Amino acid sequence: MSLNPTLAKSAIVAALGGLLFGFDTAVISGTTGTLTNTYLLSPTMLGVTVSSALWGTVLGSMLAGIPGERFGRRDSLRVLAILYLVSGLGCAAAWNWPSLVVFRFIGGLGIGGSSVLGPMYIAEVAPAKLRGRLVGLFQFNIVFGILLAYFSNYLISIQGFGKSEWRLELGVTTIPAVLFFVMLFRIPRSPRWLVEKGRVSEARTVLQMIGEKNFEQELQEIVASIDVERKQAAEKLFSRRYLFPIFLAVSIAMFNQLSGINAILYYLNDIFIHAGFSKISGNLQAVAIGGTNLIFTVLAMSVIDKIGRKTLLLVGSIGTAACLAGVAAIFFSGQHQGRLLWLLIGYIAFFAFSQGAVIWVYLSEVFPTTVRAKGQSLGTFTHWIMNALISGTFPLMAASSGGYPFVFFSFMMVLQFFVVLLVYPETKGVSLEDMQKKLAISDALPG
Repeated sequence: MSLNPTLAKSAIVAALGGLLFGFDTAVISGTTGTLTNTYLLSPTMLGVTVSSALWGTVLGSMLAGIPGERFGRRDSLRVLAILYLVSGLGCAAAWNWPSLVVFRFIGGLGIGGSSVLGPMYIAEVAPAKLRGRLVGLFQFNIVFGILLAYFSNYLISIQGFGKSEWRLELGVTTIPAVLFFVMLFRIPRSPRWLVEKGRVSEARTVLQMIGEKNFEQELQEIVASIDVERKQAAEKLFSRRYLFPIFLAVSIAMFNQLSGINAILYYLNDIFIHAGFSKISGNLQAVAIGGTNLIFTVLAMSVIDKIGRKTLLLVGSIGTAACLAGVAAIFFSGQHQGRLLWLLIGYIAFFAFSQGAVIWVYLSEVFPTTVRAKGQSLGTFTHWIMNALISGTFPLMAASSGGYPFVFFSFMMVLQFFVVLLVYPETKGVSLEDMQKKLAISDALPG
């Protein structure tokens, strides 16, 4: 099946939620110093400021499946776009520290919800042969959003806006939020959701629109999978038959954050300043790291359906562990600070080529239709709660000892290597319906 214009547009628009996701989470890195001085923040209060959006993502990811199932993935994404807009305007106009925290929390609701529904929508419109690359667009937009955030911070920092600088940095997110909201009116609903709601003729039309050649056969497969779902409607996610998919989703989400990725991205400027660089220099180097993130995400997307998810994770585990160990050595020794940028660039490259590109694809694949929305919400919830915990405590850990957090992150990547090698199945080229048979039918874990 070829990538026709409607299919491409649908995937790109849904993935715009990833751009807002990346922008909203990374833009805070350029404001941490100014916010600390403006509101006299302690390391603990700074952790709360940064993690406030992340606690919003925890709640957003938990609840996203409810409107996603009732009103559809597309229409629910429209509501999330409004939350992004409200957050951006509110942060720009924040009148005190508590109001800033509240508006960042609102933005987090949008991030958490879109991180569930965006990949879910794309997975449900994409054919198996293109699913890895199309769902990978969500991760591409996350890293593109991160790069835009760093570049935006750099441009604003050299304009001399003074005390209002942080308001502009946080408020500029309203621009992509408006674009996301408008473009969501130009894509169709998920055909799987339409079948679930009994709107089979509409689902057939959508399958034809997205270029499915054997649309009747695909439609019947969707109908059959929905029939199975209805027969098992009373079945809960947390049952023995789903233990293995649950383990895969929770573990990949935990390892994604135990790599230290978002603690590093959110506090990148602080890390550079701690190593002796100026604020503007740190902003510029952040752009270099954001660019590396984007390049290697694109590279991973181009090979994820050929090389496979498991191989990418194994390669990334080794590379990130080595680079993190090097960063720890610099902080412990107080020497060779000039190598810090290159080690962080290497770390970002390996992360983007592995966990960064794989996680959202894997979460959209491992659960059967019967519990996909709940299962993906669980994986995303795990991702965000680990993100909030690590990012919220990182300033305190780094203040007492700059090197130990990186030693811990490096060890976690070594552990990930062996877990992936010994336990994780390969999912490339397997249809969502066949995945149900492969991972969810057995009543026991694979031996």
